[in-house]
Amino acid sequence: MEKNRIFTAIAGAAAAVFPLILGLNEYYVFLVTLIMLYTTIVVAWQLIGGLGGQLDLGAGAYHGLGAIVTGYLMVYHGISGWVGLFAGGLAAAGVAFIIGYPSFRFGLKEVWYALSSLALVLILQKIFLLWTDVAGPLERYIPYAAFDPIFMRSGYKTFYYYITLALFAATLALVYRIRKNKLGLYLQSIRDNEEAAEMLGVDVRKYKLIALLVYSFIAAMTGGIYTSMVGFYHPTLFDSWISIQTVTLSIAGGLGSLWGPPITSLILLTVQEYLRITLGAVIIGLHQVIFGIILIFIILFRPEGLGPLLDTLSVRLGLGSKASKEM
Repeated sequence: MEKNRIFTAIAGAAAAVFPLILGLNEYYVFLVTLIMLYTTIVVAWQLIGGLGGQLDLGAGAYHGLGAIVTGYLMVYHGISGWVGLFAGGLAAAGVAFIIGYPSFRFGLKEVWYALSSLALVLILQKIFLLWTDVAGPLERYIPYAAFDPIFMRSGYKTFYYYITLALFAATLALVYRIRKNKLGLYLQSIRDNEEAAEMLGVDVRKYKLIALLVYSFIAAMTGGIYTSMVGFYHPTLFDSWISIQTVTLSIAGGLGSLWGPPITSLILLTVQEYLRITLGAVIIGLHQVIFGIILIFIILFRPEGLGPLLDTLSVRLGLGSKASKEM
């Protein structure tokens, strides 16, 4: 336990001063913030996918909805982005409930649930492309402010770095707590054998829906932070690539693992950005090819993901327990 506290304190201190290590370079801080936003979605996805065993591909829909709602409130009503984050989260959770309740009620799962959640991304994108009063085909720009923390608008990317860091840490802590409590155990039983869990009295639909609502709320908050950081919103923020990337990184990190998905996501997204910067201009798409090859090698040689390896390492270093490793 003492080692856990020391490790957490060191990691927190390193994250807090990281923008200083980057020399407060706006571009690099922006990239790190972006990587951390996507990693936060990966961590939240563990609730519905890693623990609950549902192949959800709706991350791009919830991320985009959070961006649209936050941006709309800031542009047309002058409402603070802080309010927009929670409004976007509630909107995404509402949509997730509308989609999730009938899906779980009628036993939709595996590839059929995956396809229906992926379709949600495209449906919402088309709706907001046509809904010109809210979004439409043109980009809507948020009023610029050099530094307005109340409105949640700043020209300094470091401001968004710390907001994202707080959300990432809170999400990681939340997933950790859920893994250890009754909800986490119920979700794992559903993942391992849904029919057996239901026979033993677990309310399968209820707990899957709770996991979906929490994950969608957090994914929407990342979208709100993103749109405030870049200063505009557009329906193309409903991006199916975010959904695919989230699931791919989660699988590569190890489904159900606590540390595997976030660490794998941080490393691989950093590698992806480095390849894009260095090779993206040489041959268009070359960085994506190399990134794809790296993912293929991980899946071929570590089909269970990197999570078990990282969990074993954490146990040997005294940073985790055997119980968490077995999950």
